[in-house]
Amino acid sequence: MISYDDALQQALDTLSPLQPKELPLNQAAGLVLASPAQARWDMPCCDNSAMDGFALAGGSAAPDTGFAIVGASYAGHPYRDEVLPGQTVRITTGAALPKGANTVVPIEEAQEEAGGCVHLTSPPQAGQHVRYRGEECRVNDILVEAGTQLRAGDIALLASVGVERVKVYPKPRVAVISTGDELVELGRVPGPGQVINSNLHLLRTRLSECGFVPVSIGIGADDPETLSQLIDQALDADAIISTGGVSVGEKDHVQAVLEKRNFRKIFWKVAIKPGKPVLFGMLEGKPYFGLPGNPAATAATFELFVKPALKRLAGQVNVLPERRRAVLNNGIKGGGTRQAFLWCRLEWQANGYRVIVSQHQGSGQNRCLSAANAMISVPAGIHKLDRGTEVDVLLL
Repeated sequence: MISYDDALQQALDTLSPLQPKELPLNQAAGLVLASPAQARWDMPCCDNSAMDGFALAGGSAAPDTGFAIVGASYAGHPYRDEVLPGQTVRITTGAALPKGANTVVPIEEAQEEAGGCVHLTSPPQAGQHVRYRGEECRVNDILVEAGTQLRAGDIALLASVGVERVKVYPKPRVAVISTGDELVELGRVPGPGQVINSNLHLLRTRLSECGFVPVSIGIGADDPETLSQLIDQALDADAIISTGGVSVGEKDHVQAVLEKRNFRKIFWKVAIKPGKPVLFGMLEGKPYFGLPGNPAATAATFELFVKPALKRLAGQVNVLPERRRAVLNNGIKGGGTRQAFLWCRLEWQANGYRVIVSQHQGSGQNRCLSAANAMISVPAGIHKLDRGTEVDVLLL
């Protein structure tokens, strides 16, 4: 068996981002830029007012000076003529500064009088309350670098400078194959020896939560022919996940079927608990993950291997899980000769992170997953850790 770190690195070294494509900006949220995005024009595109008030030539303004109001400049409706010395125009926030004006006096610092005249209550500084053309960015400035995962602020910035289309890495489409004679669909009452296929619902939900596109292929019986047919269907996706059938039992056919299809195995069996029999390799140029069928092991190997690999396909730069140091609220058992990953809940309490470990850690259980937002990493060789011990926590 290889270590978790070595296995993960081998998976990431094997993969490259998907072929980028150009999309409308309004379809690119959450995707990663494949090339830098540049401004199409200066922003602001003209000098404009940062306040509601009066625009005038600041150099000619003295206390108690009277200015004749000759017009108005509103956002979207600029004043077209030049403002001469002794004149002013009403102006609103965001409105273009008229020719001849270089200063904005807020309403609160001016007193309007009858006859279309306004007096200043204090001398303004020339240039005050003006947003200058190009002070945010200039045409052709790179505003968002390649490798950025586009969020709301990025989208708004690019929209403001006229970027209509961007080159991005697409969301990976991930086929999910469930294997096992014991599996039945949700909605049926399991018979003797049968269980609901909860792994499909876990993976489909986690794939969507992480920004990927799940494609459910279906449940395959424990026979090579059925599994081979499902793999044929799955090859239309960008990556494939199967659950169950990766060990060495009489009914475990995944590896035998893959070997007949020129599967390039990268690793099988990792020194972790749960999830030891996890399989990874390349099938017709696409990553294939064979995950154990036990629910907690399926979930753990998804978080530890599949999610970082899919992030790499999606062009993300930071693909490893975030880590925190936290103090145990309760004692735990380790994995002996294997690195253990325990489902837990990380919380901020008083002056630091504390972690509450689920008491239902069996690999065949779903209950440990329900309230978890993290996993504790317990190094190999550690048999137990006491309450109050500081531990390494991987965020989900």
